[in-house]
Amino acid sequence: MKAKELREMDEKELLDKIDELKSELRKVVSEIGTGGAVQNPMRKRELRKTIARAYTVLTEKRLKKK
Repeated sequence: MKAKELREMDEKELLDKIDELKSELRKVVSEIGTGGAVQNPMRKRELRKTIARAYTVLTEKRLKKK
């Protein structure tokens, strides 16, 4: 997910998206940890970066309010 798409969301949607991404990340990490075959091993990295982008956009929005 691109930063542009994240910036179009409001704070509530961003927080929901972060929760969703964290849940998916936990699932992927547990699959990797058990030694199972992971369909896309780069997905972990993508999820971590997307979560970071979402937090950055959320901080930008909160600072704009002040």
